[in-house]
Amino acid sequence: MTRTRMALAVAMCAATAVGCATTSGTPDTRTSTAVSSPTSTVAAPAPAERGLVTSAEPFTGSGLSGQRILYRSTSGIDGRGTEVSGTVFVPPGQAPAGGWPVVTVGHPTTGLLDECAPSRAPDLLGAAGLVRDLVGRGFVVAVTDYEGLGTDGPHPYLEPDTAGHNLIDAVRAARFLVPDASTRWAAIGVSQGGQASWAAAEQATDYGDGLEFVGAASLSPPADLSPIVSDGPPNLDVPQQMFLPMLIDGLTVSHPDLDASAYIRGPLTENRDVIRSCTGPLASRKLSVALNLTPADTIPRSNDDVARMREWLTADALPQRRAGAPMLVVIPGKDNLIRPDWTIAAVGRACGLGDVIEMRYRADDVHADSRALPGAVDWVAGRFTGAPLVNTCAGQGAP
Repeated sequence: MTRTRMALAVAMCAATAVGCATTSGTPDTRTSTAVSSPTSTVAAPAPAERGLVTSAEPFTGSGLSGQRILYRSTSGIDGRGTEVSGTVFVPPGQAPAGGWPVVTVGHPTTGLLDECAPSRAPDLLGAAGLVRDLVGRGFVVAVTDYEGLGTDGPHPYLEPDTAGHNLIDAVRAARFLVPDASTRWAAIGVSQGGQASWAAAEQATDYGDGLEFVGAASLSPPADLSPIVSDGPPNLDVPQQMFLPMLIDGLTVSHPDLDASAYIRGPLTENRDVIRSCTGPLASRKLSVALNLTPADTIPRSNDDVARMREWLTADALPQRRAGAPMLVVIPGKDNLIRPDWTIAAVGRACGLGDVIEMRYRADDVHADSRALPGAVDWVAGRFTGAPLVNTCAGQGAP
């Protein structure tokens, strides 16, 4: 194992946001009939039922006290109704005039198993700090687990329509629980959550009817993953190789005929649950898997398989329509998972649709770099107060 490859493997642990060892905090493994419900037979919710809270129980975590909930949402794949778990937190004291503004949070990749639902862990699997900051600024905060994490059925990982629905309906769920919550809302998300917040911004006008959307911050968003498959020489870094099986799992929900063996093999096929996991003994084996990968483990089987995967990924790529309000897009210059040029190109296409976007290119940041969060939270807060906007699409510079 070369020193460079070892460094890449270690970087994978941070970059994929899924960890190579046990996460801080012990997941809540309690079973409760109040928070487990099948999703496959739920009728599509009427517009008035979107976000309807079907159960709630106290949640106590790392400096947080709120409610763990189940709420109704809609699959972006087939339009059926789903029940999604999540958490809601309320600032102390009396609501301001007009009600508490609401921020819906898209969490980064945790894993694909039910244990990877943030609402099952006292630290929200790393999201607690962001939530505390937002609550401290006077926002009601809703954190969705996304469809299929913490509830029955598969998790449609990185399917943007479903993720956007889940974020918007989390706002409705928060308003269902908190009578003093405003109709005004914003979104913020990192990595997987960056894609979700971008998708929510695009769905805000139609699916988010009845609410007042003010803006979305998307950090390290996987907006367009179609370049991840190549018909040329092997071109994936170790973090991308470890990410590919999860991407395939997500695509399989929409495309059940997908043949994973056309894209991954070796340690990636022999350790699927290790890669899907987020805590405990399975997660502790991720580094070992990463260190045993070779470039051949992620070479597509044929050019036809490349074309098929690109077609699927292009269909899911953002942008898909004009966003309902301004967006902040943060691009780390040292991102070896979602390459900066992929996201820059997506921003360019969104500008062509007429979006107002502040693009912040942070040359020294890595994927999902926590150093970008304070500035993004400031930007979100500014959307509620009417702070001046920078519009990169109009040629304005961005810090």
